[in-house]
Amino acid sequence: MGLLLFVWFGLTCGGIVLLIWLLASLSGTLGVLLGFAVLLVGLSALLWIGRALRHAVTPLGDVMEAASQEAEGGYEGRVTERGPREMRALARAFNAMTTRLQSNEEQRRDMLADITHELRTPLTVIQGNLEGILDGIYPADQAHLEPVLEETQVLARVIDDLRTLALAEGGALKLQREPTDIDALIREAVASFRAQADAAGMALNVEVAPDLPTLEVDPARIREVLVNLIANALRYTPREGRTEVKCSAIEHDSHVVTISVSDTGPGIAPEDLPHIFDRFHKSADSRGMGLGLTIAKNLVAAHGGEIRAESDLGKGTTITFTLPR
Repeated sequence: MGLLLFVWFGLTCGGIVLLIWLLASLSGTLGVLLGFAVLLVGLSALLWIGRALRHAVTPLGDVMEAASQEAEGGYEGRVTERGPREMRALARAFNAMTTRLQSNEEQRRDMLADITHELRTPLTVIQGNLEGILDGIYPADQAHLEPVLEETQVLARVIDDLRTLALAEGGALKLQREPTDIDALIREAVASFRAQADAAGMALNVEVAPDLPTLEVDPARIREVLVNLIANALRYTPREGRTEVKCSAIEHDSHVVTISVSDTGPGIAPEDLPHIFDRFHKSADSRGMGLGLTIAKNLVAAHGGEIRAESDLGKGTTITFTLPR
């Protein structure tokens, strides 16, 4: 846009000079009047071109100034959308980019704070017990060594979750696909939570449709999805409540297997529901890092499936994911 205006400006100036030169060669009053008229028209054109150039260049200067602020690490500035259509589009794109950068920076800071918090607690327990044992305050018995082992397992789980998430979001997650009996996989995952549900006085039911097709999936990763969803459901299911895992086949759809995990917990607030699969998004009473559902979403997507959540306050939540053939 600016280049075209500059070219037009040059051509206009050249044309005016040429016309004045030609008219100056005419003798008499007619030549003078025509020259004066051409001069007025030329000055008007130059003034118009100057305003047009200012109209186009000023918004560009706004973007350049805001870009300098961005380079210094500030993401609060926004550019006013003004000027020609192209400049308004540039300002709009710049503002959208700045908003994303600001959001990413906020997420990065929140992530560092969450990771620091998650690592500090187990490290404090480990350090306290080991120092007590080395100083002779605690005996090196099971009561003091077992918490150390448990907290190292917490650290290992946090590290594994972060690594899985980084690989999945970076598109570098490699799936070890093999023919898998989905029925057996679901029942094994549910069985691992049976003692926990019984101790808490909850019902844990499983319902799998017969004659499910054998799927080419990574059984370890799909089991990880199931474990995450079942653990979440049990965490929010009240005593004497119910958690159900269901699986069915949809033969007319490319996503032939649908698996759902539902609970009778308090449900999820409508304003939180669209964000439950976001990184580090968690409720106020959550004890985790807010990575479980994000990892589940990425693992399902890596298999070519989809995941969604439905919830009613006071009635419970259902999370459903699909797996293609």
